[in-house]
Amino acid sequence: MSATPLAAAFAALQRRYRIVLTLFIIGLILSGVTAFPLLTELRWLCDLLGVDQTTALAQSSGLAHWLARVRAGLEANARDYPFIAYGTDWLAFGHLAIAVFFIRPVFKPLESDWVLRCGLVCCAGVIPLALIAGPLRGIPFYWRLIDCSFGVLGAIPLLYCLRLTRRMRATT
Repeated sequence: MSATPLAAAFAALQRRYRIVLTLFIIGLILSGVTAFPLLTELRWLCDLLGVDQTTALAQSSGLAHWLARVRAGLEANARDYPFIAYGTDWLAFGHLAIAVFFIRPVFKPLESDWVLRCGLVCCAGVIPLALIAGPLRGIPFYWRLIDCSFGVLGAIPLLYCLRLTRRMRATT
């Protein structure tokens, strides 16, 4: 094979890699940014799903009960203990800070696969955290599964990018 087809193959792989990893970074940023206005977002979700704030918790069940309970807790915190939201501010910052680490691999994929592997370890860590801390904090099982899905879904683009990295190395 001549150098031109190999260069073209490398460029195509690198383009796919950059698109997928950029989407992953955008996902981290969106996860972070949306952790700041939790109460506002929860109010919107409750309005969208018809979870009325005047409905007593005892009169609701399932997801409606959970959303009403979380809303009541966030409203009480906002009113009486606004400093509690500082914890979710740090959660949001953590997502944004983690996203920064994935910028270098976008530009230097062959030198940065360790970042993707570290990201995979973090994705795997989401599952035991949700399954251990969730019950301790009274989080319903179905919500813990939603939390676990973030680790699983986050691993997919990282695994794909690692596969593309191996293929890029094979073309050089």
